[in-house]
Amino acid sequence: MNTSVLYALSAAALFGASTPFAKLLTGEIAAVLLAGLLYLGSGLGLAVVRLIRDRGWKPSGLTSAEWPWLLGAILFGGVLGPVALLFGLTHTTGSAASLLLNLEAVLTALIAWIVFRENAGRRIVLGMAAIVAGGVVLSLPDGETGWTGWIGPLLVTAACLCWAIDNNLTRRVSASDALFITACKGLIAGTFNSVLALSLGAMLPSAMFMLATLGIGLLGYGVSLVLFVLALRGLGTARTGAYFSIAPFVGAAVALALLGESTSPAFWGAAGLMACGVWLHLTEHHEHEHVHEPLEHVHDHSHDEHHQHSHDFEWDGSEPHDHLHRHAAITHKHPHFPDIHHRHPH
Repeated sequence: MNTSVLYALSAAALFGASTPFAKLLTGEIAAVLLAGLLYLGSGLGLAVVRLIRDRGWKPSGLTSAEWPWLLGAILFGGVLGPVALLFGLTHTTGSAASLLLNLEAVLTALIAWIVFRENAGRRIVLGMAAIVAGGVVLSLPDGETGWTGWIGPLLVTAACLCWAIDNNLTRRVSASDALFITACKGLIAGTFNSVLALSLGAMLPSAMFMLATLGIGLLGYGVSLVLFVLALRGLGTARTGAYFSIAPFVGAAVALALLGESTSPAFWGAAGLMACGVWLHLTEHHEHEHVHEPLEHVHDHSHDEHHQHSHDFEWDGSEPHDHLHRHAAITHKHPHFPDIHHRHPH
């Protein structure tokens, strides 16, 4: 299996499992403070990991043109999205919210196709349609599962839209250090939400509660996002979002086991539609003759068919490695995704 696919699936599993655990924490402290602590856990933990990895501070490598993309991603994905989700979790069940999170992949893909002109095949489009249908079924009133109105599903959908915008903005900086991007997002978003919540009168929880929240944030938001950024680098935005669609199924399974929530035929019908959509995504094949224009950039790479270049420094032969390198123009044909080397028109 493609390494980037494994990154996307692992990111989805971690994030999906974190949603029911976050549901357990709602009601104990203010939603804005909970969102802040989850992201602080991500930012602090990954900052420490990066310092250990690099044996000290290392520059980010982001250019001045890339910082606005990252700051926009932090605003939507780190500040607005988590708050909308956590308020939404107070008005819907954890399992239903987990499945509704599939809409993030749909909205991610729509923005990628319409705004950033990323290619989409028939299977991707059909899969997205199946996921939307599942989301509609799941949002219909159902007396058996404690329907509490539209506000919960609408807030979860708003969170999905925020993260969809975040995903597309993050793609613009995905060739940079994934640890720096994720740690930066966690620290800025976590600090902002925590300070805002405390200024509005929220009270800090007990030490054990705070440690649990920080731990969930580190795994479900931090490590998950690092893997997601690596997947964006290799798969493009829409397809990474498609693979990430398994997150709600993981979350729903954990919610059913952890929270003992009841289900209905509508729930399983929605799950079936969404599973069909994910299967269509996973079985997509994209291949055609394409042209690589000359390109110069920096990222981790090995010397494969897209990286045939010499070095102007002493190289010990280790791979992967990163340095500024130039791609010559080339025309060839092979299966590919819209990764950082295949963002061509069709």
